[in-house]
Amino acid sequence: MTADDRARRTRAADDLCRSAYADHGVPDAGFCLIAVGGYGRGELAPYSDLDAVLVHADHLDAGDFAERLWYPIWDAGHRLDHAVRSLSEMVDAAASDLKVALGLLDLRHLAGDPGLTLRLRTTVLAAWRRDARRRLPRLAQLREQRHELMGELAHASVPDLKEAEGGLRDAGILAALVATWLVDASWPDLEPSRQALLDVRDEVQALAGRPGDRITPEMWDQLAAPLGLADAAAVQVHVRALGRRISHLSRLTWRRVGAMLARPTSVRGARRPELQQAARGVAISRGEVVLDGRVAPSDDAALLLRAATVAAERDLVLAPATAARLARESAPLAEPWSHEGRTLLVRLLAAGRGLLPTWETLDQTGALRLILPEWDRIRALPHASVIHRFTVDRHVVQTCMEASALLADVSRPDLLVVAALLHDIGKGEAGDHAVGGAKVAREVAVRFGFPPGDVDIVASLVRWHLLLAETATTRDPQDPVTVAMITERIPDRVTLSLLLALSQADALATSTKAWSSWRAHLIRDLAWRADQALADRGATLVDDEYADVPLPQSVQADPDRVEVQVVDDREGAVIRVFARDRVGLLADVSAVLAHLRVPVLAARAWPQGEVGVSEWHTGEPAVDPAVLRERIQAEVDGRTQVKERLARPLGHPARVLLRQDGSLTATVLEVRTPDRPGLVHQVCAALAGVGVAVRSAHADTLGPQAVDVFYVQEPTGVPLGASRAAEARAAVLTVLTGAVVDG
Repeated sequence: MTADDRARRTRAADDLCRSAYADHGVPDAGFCLIAVGGYGRGELAPYSDLDAVLVHADHLDAGDFAERLWYPIWDAGHRLDHAVRSLSEMVDAAASDLKVALGLLDLRHLAGDPGLTLRLRTTVLAAWRRDARRRLPRLAQLREQRHELMGELAHASVPDLKEAEGGLRDAGILAALVATWLVDASWPDLEPSRQALLDVRDEVQALAGRPGDRITPEMWDQLAAPLGLADAAAVQVHVRALGRRISHLSRLTWRRVGAMLARPTSVRGARRPELQQAARGVAISRGEVVLDGRVAPSDDAALLLRAATVAAERDLVLAPATAARLARESAPLAEPWSHEGRTLLVRLLAAGRGLLPTWETLDQTGALRLILPEWDRIRALPHASVIHRFTVDRHVVQTCMEASALLADVSRPDLLVVAALLHDIGKGEAGDHAVGGAKVAREVAVRFGFPPGDVDIVASLVRWHLLLAETATTRDPQDPVTVAMITERIPDRVTLSLLLALSQADALATSTKAWSSWRAHLIRDLAWRADQALADRGATLVDDEYADVPLPQSVQADPDRVEVQVVDDREGAVIRVFARDRVGLLADVSAVLAHLRVPVLAARAWPQGEVGVSEWHTGEPAVDPAVLRERIQAEVDGRTQVKERLARPLGHPARVLLRQDGSLTATVLEVRTPDRPGLVHQVCAALAGVGVAVRSAHADTLGPQAVDVFYVQEPTGVPLGASRAAEARAAVLTVLTGAVVDG
């Protein structure tokens, strides 16, 4: 069934109503018969009610003919929802009842006095526009309540085509929002999606032989032929894709409504929107992420990821027009991806709740194909298991969102979120999705630019992402054979900790039942036993050994002199600093870099005789080595106290772990906390403050999370004792969180 069928049914109903009006002597002056709701829009389904109202002027009485008017319509077999109201009663009802107001926005003249109909329409519409700021918050509340009750059309096992999120009700409300003149919701692809969903509803009612909007499980297969689709799976993909499209447009529009309501009402007239710079080539305008015009998409391959990351991390709207332009004009990312591209992707995936709307915009505008063309394999794909509350693609995004809350639990948060993105990429293909997905994940991780060891971990996580959950619930975790089965497949502790976090994120994204307290206990217990088994194998980590680098002649002649070398590369620059090694040297160097606002992406430091050598990888390609040398020399000599002037933002969540098996020659502190400027300096200063020497440092920014590892010693060159290690840990925690920690 199509729009032509709906128009035919509407014309037949109109003829019947007009005949009834004429045959029962209803006056043409001061009375009118109007259609409202779906009938008013001319979109009658096979079993739709006829929503009609006889309206009369306030000074007139409807009389007996008002009741007689409806009998011919009933006799013709139509379901009729009718009323008789004065003009004032109609206006008052619209003012007090949102549902009535929405229905009257679609009113259409059927018979009688067209002037009265026009007066009613203009009065109701003027009131709707006048009171929109006051009424829209209540409409938003009703929408949220309906969504909570009915679920999402894209994911519900028995979806309601009208009332579910992304259904016909949401599409109709968008038209009401346009009528306010406050926001623009005239999305060009909304109406085709709405009409296609109306086609589905018509076929559902035809199959059921009664009014209704729910698709029951047995209907999926029955709908294939009428809709011209291959099978039940194709019908599901079609219907759920329509729901997702309407839901996406609805969310975008309501975000605009929220931004509009937050603006002062005193702002009047058309003004050029102000642009707030957010990142290179990216700005924010009225709560939406746009391009600032300074960088062309064809000249900056990372611009798409940069714009998406800003939107997701700040939970803002990625303007659809911006995303569509980037999809059309962006230069392809060179393979393998640059460090910037890879870091932006990790930050995007780890953004939390802001990821979903941004990812949907990327998907709906076609921009996602530039980032992950393999996404087409799982788009709108239903899960075979009924335990899943989402389709495969939406489940994957939810898994990333759940994983974002677990970043501090693992030492490689970047690998966790990438594995979350790829863990179900093998679904939709024949065979074991974990086996096939591991192969795809390996190819994608190589393209993303991960080194071979990291690629192996990602592929292993995808291959075995069900291992802990399936084993813990079907085998005895206390049996050594069970533990051995885990350690044979996951031979190192880093990958095991990542697998545990991925298992939790995957389960939480599936359903609440999939991560019940009982299942969580079984899985964590099995992972703990496997971790102990790996530790008992003597998997002691040894501090990285660095090859000596040539020392500058000036430093060889005078170890108290500071020298700085800067090497530019396509990722930014590498700054190498040489100075006499001592407790607090890294605190001085990092303080100067933080004061100069040089962004540190990664850092390495090690002693070379009596000289301390440090390398700082920065995203800034232009750094003047002479300026750095002068500033660092002054700080080292005590002629300046930059570190005393640095602001110390406290209150951030942080974990500081002591790795007792980390090194044979030093005590290992691992710091996990959200990345921010000056973080390395804060840690180094805290350690220097308690007289602890940093033998080597390994600082990395992995998306939004910093994972910094410090190999520390006493000034005499020996590992810290238990009490001193606790003191160092407490000092770092105190400076990061602001809370005094008892060592």
